Amino acid sequence: MAIRKIVERGDPILEKKCRLVTDFNTRLHTLLDDMAETLEESGGIGLAAPQVGILRRVCIVEDSEGEIIELINPEIIFEEGEQTGLEGCLSIPGRFGIVTRPYTVRVRAQDRFGDEFEIEDEDLTARCLCHEIEHLDGHLYTEHCDHLLTDEEVEQYIKDHPEQFEEDE
Repeated sequence: MAIRKIVERGDPILEKKCRLVTDFNTRLHTLLDDMAETLEESGGIGLAAPQVGILRRVCIVEDSEGEIIELINPEIIFEEGEQTGLEGCLSIPGRFGIVTRPYTVRVRAQDRFGDEFEIEDEDLTARCLCHEIEHLDGHLYTEHCDHLLTDEEVEQYIKDHPEQFEEDE
């Protein structure tokens, strides 16, 4: 496994639509393993293949239990409710915006071996699923917010919404 360089905003690869994965081989497995190691090193909770320079429909998300979910060719098939909160991105380090997303989403995807599965989750994991899948179509979260917050605005948002930042016991 290897830690890969995370592509930052301004690189045109982040604006491109990714191609479907058709070969579920050792190259894909290496990419997934490298992405997991890169995500762990970065301290993030989600990573899409274009963020490491690969135009394939592959992303990973860490769920509320700390488990990594590998998603190949994912598509959102159901969404419900609404949540608004602070959102950031490893490709836009140190910057945050306020984004509204569905509260619950169901995603159909394939695993590293090509087997189809569905996952449904809510809250932060649902937000992350939406965020990472959007990367696969060349979109960034900044398209959903009015502006990127200043450090002072982030601090104020955290003070005003402490319930969004409490850790589960």
